[in-house]
Amino acid sequence: MIILGISALYHDSACAVMIDGEIVSAAQEERFTRTRFDPAMPVRAVRACLSDAGVHITDVEHVAYYERPERKLGRQLWSGLPQVPETSPVALGKLDASRPFRQIEQLLGFVGPVTAVAHHEAHAASAFYQSGFDSAALFTADAVGEWTTTSYGRGDKNGIELFEEVRFPHSLGILYSAVTSYLGFAVNSDEYKVMGLAPYGSPGYVDLLRRLVTDQDGGQFRLDLDHFDLSGSGPMYTDSLCTLLGRPARSPESEIEQFHTDVAASLQLLLEELLLLKLDHLHQVTGSTRLGYAGGVALNCVANRRIREQGPFEEIFVQPAAGDSGGAIGAAAMVHHRLTGQFSPRRLTDARLGPTGRTAPARTWMRRAGVPALDFAGDEAGLLAHAARLLADGAVVGWYQGRMEFGPRALGARSILADPRDPGMRDKINALVKKREAFRPFAPAVVAERCAEFFDLAEPSPFMLDTTTVRRGSELPAITHVDGSARVQTVDRSDAPRFHGLLTAFGDLTGFPILLNTSFNMRGEPIVCSPADALTCFVRSNLDALVLGDQVIARADLPRHWPGLLDDLLPYQRPPISRDVYTFL
Repeated sequence: MIILGISALYHDSACAVMIDGEIVSAAQEERFTRTRFDPAMPVRAVRACLSDAGVHITDVEHVAYYERPERKLGRQLWSGLPQVPETSPVALGKLDASRPFRQIEQLLGFVGPVTAVAHHEAHAASAFYQSGFDSAALFTADAVGEWTTTSYGRGDKNGIELFEEVRFPHSLGILYSAVTSYLGFAVNSDEYKVMGLAPYGSPGYVDLLRRLVTDQDGGQFRLDLDHFDLSGSGPMYTDSLCTLLGRPARSPESEIEQFHTDVAASLQLLLEELLLLKLDHLHQVTGSTRLGYAGGVALNCVANRRIREQGPFEEIFVQPAAGDSGGAIGAAAMVHHRLTGQFSPRRLTDARLGPTGRTAPARTWMRRAGVPALDFAGDEAGLLAHAARLLADGAVVGWYQGRMEFGPRALGARSILADPRDPGMRDKINALVKKREAFRPFAPAVVAERCAEFFDLAEPSPFMLDTTTVRRGSELPAITHVDGSARVQTVDRSDAPRFHGLLTAFGDLTGFPILLNTSFNMRGEPIVCSPADALTCFVRSNLDALVLGDQVIARADLPRHWPGLLDDLLPYQRPPISRDVYTFL
């Protein structure tokens, strides 16, 4: 049975192709359109994933959609959306509950049955069916899905049951996002910046922030709505939040002061406290020792660490695309179980679920452009040794290999890599390509079998969803955060043999089988998808080298006129880039 899962029309749309209960391909639309967090129906992603899976839209037997549009419409009406002039196409579009189903038929060309799964059911299913657990407690938390913001449930061979929920407007995601907005960062994208900022501060404002939310019996809590503006017409906070904290909100891109770091630390501590309270409740109700966890809040890797260390569950699985994009996986898995009754627990250990970029044409591109490239086809050992030497000598390297990652993290397929021992490497990468806030840490990737030598991490962490203490932080300054922690990716040879091989080769040279690993993109842009995207990013940034499949291209070998021509001929925001790049080269 072939099922196509779809999440779309709100934030970070995506698709997933499931064949006989196994996810064989999944991708986010933003990677193809080059529009960050693209909410549109994932037409390009669907085409790419179907092709990657070797099937056609006519082979799909069922489409699973990640939310119930009619329930979402009810919440939108309650929130006051009709205040938008009724002649506005935006308003009319948002108030049309049939829009997802119409677009699935008109844009995707699918005329078969479509089943809509409740948003938090899709989140819960995305965690449970990929966890490998035969039974588990289930917890989801985000800003809002239809009406639900937090849910409590259980999963087993009979399916998923969500037995308790917290309803909009009371939401852990809204709480965190509102303060994120107050701190001058963008909602639905920059919450992780607040998480990264928190270790620079002390939680001196936590008692004030506790006034924003009241804990209640069981799984319930309530926000003090006087401090929140949920109309969508402005920031998510009201003037009363500024009064409570004694300071006006920070303007975006303005200086970050100690006050802001202290508020971030206070918010992070409050979130962790609330999560632990609610997970204790879930454990008491279910009696389970295993937890499946998803939703946007599950991407807070600092809170995840505390849940693992202090929470009541012995085993925890966080789905790597825990935000809305992962709803495509959950919806497909849930519908498959309902339709077939088949349940075969299997653990997802590799998030490289996207299409494979064909790097072979780049040989022709380089030849036509007169750019020399080292070609290691058939000599993987030579490729890894050469790349490891570049990195050990201080180069910042774009690394493009195999299938694209699904979810927000670059995990060794579309990555920028560097030496974690270099104390100046953070500033260098920011100057070359990332151009992001100096307080944000970079993450390490380490071979799984030697992780314990360098990090206080008891379990595999293949998806970069946990932080831990760096054992030898003074020797690894580029990946050690101000509090001595790092967001670690463990790399298993069986899941990522080439990336594991590179880490091993680097370890042979330096004694540290670890690399700084950050996403292959420029600030404000999605992670690269195609080889043409990788070349474009390489040329427009100042990366020292690009490893594109079996080829190594050095910046020193690029014609000096390339960057100017690329600015004129290859505006990065204009899809499709690949055709333009191919024509130019």
